[in-house]
Amino acid sequence: MRYDGYTSIGVTRDGRRLTLTLDNPHALNAVTARMHHELSTIFADVAGDEAADLVVLTGAGKAFCAGGDIAWMQAMLVQPGGMAAITPEGRSIVHTLLDLDKPVICRLNGDAVGLGATLALFCDIIIADETARIGDPHVRVGLVAGDGGAVIWPHLIGHARAKEFLLTGDLLTAARAAEIGLINRAVPAGELDAEVDRYADKLLRGAQQAIRWTKRSVNLGLRQRADSVFEASLAYEVASSVLPDHAEAVAAFAEGRRPVFGGK
Repeated sequence: MRYDGYTSIGVTRDGRRLTLTLDNPHALNAVTARMHHELSTIFADVAGDEAADLVVLTGAGKAFCAGGDIAWMQAMLVQPGGMAAITPEGRSIVHTLLDLDKPVICRLNGDAVGLGATLALFCDIIIADETARIGDPHVRVGLVAGDGGAVIWPHLIGHARAKEFLLTGDLLTAARAAEIGLINRAVPAGELDAEVDRYADKLLRGAQQAIRWTKRSVNLGLRQRADSVFEASLAYEVASSVLPDHAEAVAAFAEGRRPVFGGK
């Protein structure tokens, strides 16, 4: 399997371990149109990579992923189809990540926000720099948390806590996220690579088919949850993207001010 066509996701191989690196570091690995498209295909390609048994997903530089790129959001406000045009890709990102039976470790090297948080939380084991922050602030830009947040946050920490964070858009530290069960472990930055290596080596020494089928079994319930919630939440996100509140949030960000939302 070759990954030469990927320009915004770096792919490196170390034996049977494959590392995928979100590679837009000057913008905190914000998701551009190109990266969104590549995310919609990369996990299916990894599924067919017979030389890889384990995946590490991380970000270049000091962040994991800052979520959707604001310039891209501005462009979608005026382009034909708007956000509706990218919903097939959004659906593919979540479904192919869920359906990938090889274990995926998230090396959460820095902040994971919005879609970045969704990518991290759909991984199998999430190990973070304890100072990293994680959150899904879709509502702060006038959008519904439709790209997977409404599926995975309640699944991991229950509905009450999930609504606390999804309805406010508040971020929490990785240390707090580990404490409430949102992620697996939060460690000092200097220990992050060693901890990721420890889990990766342990999984690679294991019985690969048993590990894959166990992951697939566990994910059956999560996939059912995704199937029942995801389509509606995606549709709500598309609907919210054409409301004045979203346009106001994008304009406010570009102008360096607080958005003034108009309500219904």
